[in-house]
Amino acid sequence: MTNPIGHHRWAIAEGYIPEWSTGPEPEMTSHETVCILNAGEADAQVTLTLFFADRDPAGPYRLTVPAQRTLHQRFNDLQDPEPVPRGTDYACVIEADRPVVVQHTRLDSRRAENALLSTIAYPG
Repeated sequence: MTNPIGHHRWAIAEGYIPEWSTGPEPEMTSHETVCILNAGEADAQVTLTLFFADRDPAGPYRLTVPAQRTLHQRFNDLQDPEPVPRGTDYACVIEADRPVVVQHTRLDSRRAENALLSTIAYPG
C-alpha cells in the first residue's frame, strides 16, 4: 500500500475493566480490547500509556503489529510493566512509529445480559 491509512497517535478516553464476569472463560470474560490495524508494508512498533484519575500513568506497554495485519490486544492481558487494574477508570494514548488505525471494544459480562461497546479511537 503506497499511501498507508491511519495515524501515529490515538486516544481512548474511556476505559474500565469490570472486576468480575459471568459465563465461560475466556470468551465471556469482561474485558477491554484495543484493535490495531497495520495496513502498511512494514511492522509497526506501538506503545500504550494508561492514565488514571488518582495515580501516575502506567506504561509504556510495547506491542508489535506485523505489516498488513491486525492485532486485538486485551488490556486484561497486559502485564509489563504492570497489570492493568480492574474496577478502575483509565484512559489510553496509543503511539505508533507507522500509521495505524485503532478501535476500542469492551465486553461487560457482569450480568447475563451482556453489554458490548465498540468505537473508533480519537486520532490525535
